Amino acid sequence: MNKLKITFLSTITFLWIMLSCNPAKKQVESSPPNILFCIADDATFKHMGAYGSSWVKTPTFDRIAEQGLLFTNAYTPNAKCAPSRSCIVTGRNSWQLEEAGNHWSYFPTKFKTYAETLSDNGYHVGLTAKGLAPTVALTESGKQRLVLGKEFNEKKTTPPTTAMSNIDYAANFIEFLNEKTEDKPFCFWYGGFEPHREYEYGSGINKGNKKLEDVDEVMGFWPDTEAVRTDMLDYAYEIEYFDSHLERMLKTLEERGMLDNTIVIVTSDNGMPFPRVKGQAYEYSNHLPLAIMWKDGIKQPGRNINDFVSFIDFAPTFLELAGIEQSKSQMQPIEGRSLTDILYSDNGENISADRDYVLIGKERHDVGRPNDVGYPIRGIRKGDYLLVLNFETDRWPAGNPETGYLNTDGGATKTQILNDRRKMGSNKYWDLCFGKRPYKELYNVVEDPFCINNLIDQPGLLETAGNLETQLIEELKKQKDPRMFGNGHVFDEYMYANEADRNFYERQMKGENPKAGWTNKTDIESAEMMQVLK
Repeated sequence: MNKLKITFLSTITFLWIMLSCNPAKKQVESSPPNILFCIADDATFKHMGAYGSSWVKTPTFDRIAEQGLLFTNAYTPNAKCAPSRSCIVTGRNSWQLEEAGNHWSYFPTKFKTYAETLSDNGYHVGLTAKGLAPTVALTESGKQRLVLGKEFNEKKTTPPTTAMSNIDYAANFIEFLNEKTEDKPFCFWYGGFEPHREYEYGSGINKGNKKLEDVDEVMGFWPDTEAVRTDMLDYAYEIEYFDSHLERMLKTLEERGMLDNTIVIVTSDNGMPFPRVKGQAYEYSNHLPLAIMWKDGIKQPGRNINDFVSFIDFAPTFLELAGIEQSKSQMQPIEGRSLTDILYSDNGENISADRDYVLIGKERHDVGRPNDVGYPIRGIRKGDYLLVLNFETDRWPAGNPETGYLNTDGGATKTQILNDRRKMGSNKYWDLCFGKRPYKELYNVVEDPFCINNLIDQPGLLETAGNLETQLIEELKKQKDPRMFGNGHVFDEYMYANEADRNFYERQMKGENPKAGWTNKTDIESAEMMQVLK
């Protein structure tokens, strides 16, 4: 055998061995998986059965965790619907998304989504119900842009409460599958509207057969009252409704023989729509449920994954599984990191030593502050600690009192806290949920998951806080966060997509009484409002 032939055969053998050792490459070459991405609207990670909750029943989420992977440290970079979802579809942090880093914004045409990329590469793509809303995505010509594919919302149902959506999510998933050709893999976004507010008060008890004593823990930043527990049970009942449609979707896939090669991802966009959670930057705001099942792909199912993962990791994962190189995807550079090292690992619960932190933050969320400004925050969650930097401490973190603290959704818990303050004056629950905050906050999340005891001035933690802040600033500068270069004001200057929301504060102060549909009349601090008007 001549030397050239020996060299050729050796090269072929080496390449075959290398490909055999790369399960991700091997999987993509055999058959790109279907993708079913399921996202609840406002659910904190603790409130799924797989995390130990006894009063919220989520058998389908629990099944996915048992037959797949349960992530114990999954975080959104921004705990509000639109910016959180924009991070998912682009693989970029919210401070890298221009207008889309805000709530109620426009989605810039320059940012291509993973769903659009998959569609361009042979996937059948679609969604039901809530996509990037309330972000508005338009083409350059001003038409609606299908950033997640075709919408399937025609099938309706009669939900168990008047506050739940009448969209039959599972039936619309079937309609989506019926339109798929045999040779195409699919990518479907199930965006349930539950447990977003509003709720039918008392539905958890009256229709869900729950009891006040079922709630095993009331958050330490709320009063433990009948109204608050009732509110929590209504929230639980809506999570269970979301889970029931997921069960029907899995059954459909099983009946069609499609489940084994479908990667099923179940999560939420931000924490529960209650004071000091949704729209803020604490542990229960950004720490979210995440379970992933994929029978044909996950090497060792049944594991709890302790690595820190971020929502920006979804997009690069989907591209890799579909065999699409990021450099050829026409997407803006992706900040996130593919999760395939975790999916294909058999090393137990701690996969990568460098997955030991996540970054979080926010800019402008809901309406109601003077001059349409936001409440900018950046933070880092690492080890046992959460460090938060509040850049504009003169502003109200949950929105101005005069307009009703509009960065907190209206509901029984919010009303309870505000009414207590009217009766008793300032109290600890109002302070925690609506009061102003210092520039720096440091919490030991393991010992204080409610993030109540600020440790920033503890002498023994000065080095810890300093190291976290240094790492945070360095990372944000690498990611070209405008706020790190004195340009944070740009986020306040982006217009609301809905013209009716612009100059909300000034219009209300002039007596126009603009409407914010996610609040109650009791949300407005009438005494403070009168004082301002004087």
